Amino acid sequence: MKHTFIKDVLLNKKKWLNKSVTVCGWVRTSRDSKTVAFLEINDGSSFKHMQVILDKEIIKNFNELLPLCTSVKVTGKCVEAQNNSDVLEINAEKVEILGSCPPEYPIQKKPHTLEFLRTMPHLRVRTNTFSAMFRIRHALSEAIHRYFWDNDYMYVHTPIITGSDCEGAGEIFKVTTIGYDAKNKFKSEADYYANDFFGCQAGLTVSGQLEGEVMALAYGKIYTFGPTFRAENSNTSRHAAEFWQIEPEVAFAEIDDIIEIATAMIKYIVKFVLEKCPDELALFERFYEKGLIAKLQNVVDSEFEKLDYTKAIDILKKSGKEFVYPVEWGCDLQSEHERYLTDEVFKCPVFVVHYPKDLKSFYMKQNPDGKTVSATDLLVPGVGEIIGCSEREADYEKLKQAILDRGMNLSDYDNYLDLRKFGTVPHSGFGLGLERMLMYITGIGNIRDTAIYPRAKGELR
Repeated sequence: MKHTFIKDVLLNKKKWLNKSVTVCGWVRTSRDSKTVAFLEINDGSSFKHMQVILDKEIIKNFNELLPLCTSVKVTGKCVEAQNNSDVLEINAEKVEILGSCPPEYPIQKKPHTLEFLRTMPHLRVRTNTFSAMFRIRHALSEAIHRYFWDNDYMYVHTPIITGSDCEGAGEIFKVTTIGYDAKNKFKSEADYYANDFFGCQAGLTVSGQLEGEVMALAYGKIYTFGPTFRAENSNTSRHAAEFWQIEPEVAFAEIDDIIEIATAMIKYIVKFVLEKCPDELALFERFYEKGLIAKLQNVVDSEFEKLDYTKAIDILKKSGKEFVYPVEWGCDLQSEHERYLTDEVFKCPVFVVHYPKDLKSFYMKQNPDGKTVSATDLLVPGVGEIIGCSEREADYEKLKQAILDRGMNLSDYDNYLDLRKFGTVPHSGFGLGLERMLMYITGIGNIRDTAIYPRAKGELR
């Protein structure tokens, strides 16, 4: 179907002023008056809508065009908008209905809560909020790829189906071809897995890190960017069972090096979104978080705080606040602790470094004190943790012992241990959850509103 995209018309006034054009789109809003009617249509190419003026003497079927989400093909002349000479609108000469929309269309021209819109994810993407969200998600993804490309990282694709649990927490979704009715036919668990597709236990990946380390110890600087899955029994606003994760891995890099890399990447991608999505961010500032744009600009312009875990615990204990979760050295920081540090104390992103080793995964480098590891989380105001980062344990014997101490199956990590046996080097990496980063950039308070079809415990649409 020959037509011009609305974005082209809106961005090229000199090209289209007083010229005839044909555009297609869905009616996003409409209004009627005595002699004319107005449509605002959108074809998905632009966040902004195109206004169409219907002269009732010319467009006789104007009443059929007014229902929201009716899809139309409009031909007419581009003219300057009466209230803004910098913007074009179309005086319609012919309008064809491509798809009518009945009155029971559930998203009408009135305020709807995000909770209500979650009940219809297939339709909520047509609203202004989610149009802005997914355009920002697109821009953010592009920014991530550009940052790593510009800095000579290799993009690698790690397996979705894996036989290992990277984090050692057991929160994996099992993958099997054996149906429920057949599971009792086997004499033992070993017999069950021997008859399964892979001949062993398999699951959806919780992280591409282990495979990423393989590639980094051959190519120096790599990153992965793809879906990860965690069967975590959590129903909070920050947790999802399926999320996209960015995981760079860098050889010859220690903890301070990877913190510097994480800082540079965050600043780059935030600046990119500020430049590419001003209209979308303006919507989120207006309706979801006052001061959002200034907050993001502050991320680009300011230094990030670096805070030792032990010092963080001391600050929390001396805060005078009554936290729901008590604070003692050795405890994991909860959302309330993280937000106190970022929102009330430092008012900027904070790297908390050198966590107790018992809180962190087996692969993190042990510090000389024997109690902590070279690990850090990046905490941001309003969200909490968005990056988990560490230097990896490069010592073969220490890594082997860490696996054994956690009761993990040593043979599952033979290849991983080989990396320490054959030419080990200091290396570091981090994981950034795309959806949590979107929460921070948009001010949206629930991770379920950052994905088309969010996956969480008990939720599968």
